Amino acid sequence: MTQKVVGTGARAGAPVVCVIGGGQLARMMQEAAIPLGIELRALVETEDGSAGQAIPYSTVGHAEDRDAIVEFVGQNVVTVEHEHIPDEILREIGSRPSADALRFAQDKLIMRNSLDAPHPQWREAHSAEEIDAAIVELGGTAIAKTPTDGYDGKGVAVVTSAADIPWDWADGDRILLEEKVEFTMEVAQLIARSPSGEVKAWPLVQSTQKDGICWEVIAPAPVDYALAERAEEIAKQIAEQTGVVGVLAVEMFVVGDRLLVNELAMRPHNTGHWSIDGAVTSQFEQHLRAVLDLPLGDTSPTQPWSVMVNLLGSQLADPREALGEVWKQDPGVKVHMYGKEVKPLRKIGHVTVCGNDLEDVRRRAHVAITIFEGKES
Repeated sequence: MTQKVVGTGARAGAPVVCVIGGGQLARMMQEAAIPLGIELRALVETEDGSAGQAIPYSTVGHAEDRDAIVEFVGQNVVTVEHEHIPDEILREIGSRPSADALRFAQDKLIMRNSLDAPHPQWREAHSAEEIDAAIVELGGTAIAKTPTDGYDGKGVAVVTSAADIPWDWADGDRILLEEKVEFTMEVAQLIARSPSGEVKAWPLVQSTQKDGICWEVIAPAPVDYALAERAEEIAKQIAEQTGVVGVLAVEMFVVGDRLLVNELAMRPHNTGHWSIDGAVTSQFEQHLRAVLDLPLGDTSPTQPWSVMVNLLGSQLADPREALGEVWKQDPGVKVHMYGKEVKPLRKIGHVTVCGNDLEDVRRRAHVAITIFEGKES
């Protein structure tokens, strides 16, 4: 285990939060921690990764290394930027969210079996025969999912038989089969909950995927008040059932006037990135407030509309070369780069545009992304 320490550190007595994970979510927690005077420490996969570049107190270690994590955390408050940490370690270090809460995000079958929430019809299968039978029961076409470790479109496939499952699996492995829902929109409800039980919700947002990866987010979602109110009720109910501490994202399908829960994330989430520039309190500041059990902040939007678009790879070797052109065309675009190597369909940054007219805001955000992608607008 190695450690990078830059500077003399925060003032004595400053709040300390340790975060396990070295991706862009930890990086953006640091942006929120600095003005609050919070000393953020990160357990990162590599010193030069997204978070390691930005957080002076970065310790290189693996998320499954119990000794490294215990030494890293000490007696401080600890949180996570991903769910891939063994439960026994989370329990030992007293993470926020706890292992008992995180298991609902770690394992989709636990979520489906245990939560009192509306969801698509589903079946659990352990063999080709069970998979094929479940698909028939679900209408002849189903969505196959790995119960754990799936994200950004990985571990998810549309199937009509067991032979269609594209990842390696063997008899005895758990497979989640869900009905193929004909939805009109995908939405996400983000809320934050503190250990004291205070809960605050941001406006419901609409999300659009590209190859299974979140691409565009519109805040607020263009839905009627009753549906938005119901989404908030569902998310608050899940927060109370799970006892989550920090930010919770509940991703849902809109099917007519119904909402069906698809996925959970118990940490800051891609669908909440708009809040950095478009809300009074960003999801990252709120997450830090929550895990420290401080009063939660105002989640009101600062503009009628915010649109966030992810930069998923680029034809440019370094998209930062396009900053001048983006701001020449539109100085109001807010840009967030993650310090990542460019790879196809990899989240390497995002832009947010806020304003009064949704179509204008969307157009401006997509023009900026097109420039960063190295394409002609």
